[in-house]
Amino acid sequence: MLRVVSLTFVTLIASVAIATADQVSDDLALCRDRQADMQARAPACDNLLNADRVTGKDKAIALSVRGNTLINKRDYVHAIEALSMAIDLDPDYAIALNLRGLAYERKGQDDLAMADYNLALQKRPTYGVPYNNRGVIHLRRGALQSALDDFNLSIKYTPKFLLGWTNRARVRTLMKDFNGAIADFAEAEKIDPAAPQIASNRCITWGMMGKYEQAFADCNGLIERQPRNVYVINNRADVSMMKGDLDAALKDYNTAIEINPNNVRAHSGRGQIYERRKDLAQARADYRAAAYSLTRFDEIDVARARTIAQERLAALTPQAPAGAPGGRRVALVIGNGAYKNVHALPNPPRDSKLIASVLKDVGFQTVISVSDLTRDKFFDALKTFAEEAEKADWAVVYYAGHGFEIGGVNYLVPVDAKLAADKDAETQAVALEQVIAAVGAARKMRLVVLDACRDNPFAPTMQRTLSLKLVDKGFSNIEPGAGFMVVYAAKHGETAMDGDGAANSPFATALAREIKEPKVEIRKLFDIIRDDVWAATKHEQQPFTYGSPPGREDFYFVAGK
Repeated sequence: MLRVVSLTFVTLIASVAIATADQVSDDLALCRDRQADMQARAPACDNLLNADRVTGKDKAIALSVRGNTLINKRDYVHAIEALSMAIDLDPDYAIALNLRGLAYERKGQDDLAMADYNLALQKRPTYGVPYNNRGVIHLRRGALQSALDDFNLSIKYTPKFLLGWTNRARVRTLMKDFNGAIADFAEAEKIDPAAPQIASNRCITWGMMGKYEQAFADCNGLIERQPRNVYVINNRADVSMMKGDLDAALKDYNTAIEINPNNVRAHSGRGQIYERRKDLAQARADYRAAAYSLTRFDEIDVARARTIAQERLAALTPQAPAGAPGGRRVALVIGNGAYKNVHALPNPPRDSKLIASVLKDVGFQTVISVSDLTRDKFFDALKTFAEEAEKADWAVVYYAGHGFEIGGVNYLVPVDAKLAADKDAETQAVALEQVIAAVGAARKMRLVVLDACRDNPFAPTMQRTLSLKLVDKGFSNIEPGAGFMVVYAAKHGETAMDGDGAANSPFATALAREIKEPKVEIRKLFDIIRDDVWAATKHEQQPFTYGSPPGREDFYFVAGK
């Protein structure tokens, strides 16, 4: 009897081994299959990697597929890690080189991206996709002829690659080769007649040709199918501007901003309409919203819109009057604690009152102190403060309350916010870009202080609908542009402490204490605050400062005698 049991056990083990071997074989075949659906291919590759079942070039393929999946989730750091491992295993693997270039490009590291695209083309000169990707960087940089040359090669070597045709059509439009552009769109339609980038971009081409009926037919048809496609809504608004129909353009820009309150093109376009209508205060507000951003890079149409906004904002901003020694200094201090749909925070209103009092004590001429703002009140406060900042040398915003990051965008949370799903952040919360815009008009010092790196309170119940990297704790480490400082109470991905009982938070306590010290330059001041908080929290919280003020001048909260 024992012998029978043993044979049964051995047979069972053998069956499991055969089944496992069959599964590995199936996963390997699927992982290798470049024609397979990526939703099926990616898990097969992950199975092989997680079980450590592949080596050499097969492992490079699996890592490349993983890298591609991470790019689609906007997790570029880990994508680069996976793709670099693939390239180490197979240095001639052009697909991995191209994908790593794309990840670098999405991170805003164009030079590294170009190096990878060039190397991919050295390994495989007939690979059309890297030519297209390299052309996109040339296009974004305004090097139209270089972009055209690369798109020509992309089409030559990969004639069924739709983006090569639509991107060449965009370049030809900018070069005013309109007939060539229309011909390229026609070729793209042969590949995929329903591709949205055909109608949306051809709408602009027709508009620049003055053929408005055809332009609106393209834009309207796509908007009927995709009513929340902000890109084509902006394109239709731009065509209305070309036609001189400001009312129609304004309606579309308003719609785009309602869908995406941080949209650079819509704010820039709307600012131009308000400027033409002599509503200069509203024009400046829109130009501010378009001029300052934390994006790693801008596509060419966004970059052009931002440049227009920056130039018009500079032209319309009044000169600051002579003020007190050291200049006029203004501050907006916000403490959000009485949240309606998630757990309340007792400390932010106390912290904000403490900071507001200290800023008044050190001589700020205007300190706007507000608490428990709804989203509408939040935007009202930013707009009012931005008008004060236009007349100031220093503009400072201090915010305490809930805050988090989704998909590379940092959000501050109004007290009435409801986030049933991650996609609701855009319409329920306030993006950090809007705060950056509010301080942007100040002449010298533009400072945002965020005592808000707390747990995302919506995370336990929030539906994940976006293919994005989601940070449940704190903010991401996106840096501001030149001339700005953004101080985070805790480094990215970590949480800030609220303090015990009736005490203020460790960060607010250190900030209030150190601000009053005379003759401490602002860069050193925040280094000292970082050390104080690090020590007070027993190495559990470390503030971080990003960006810097102009380098040729020192800045002091208290200049000293």
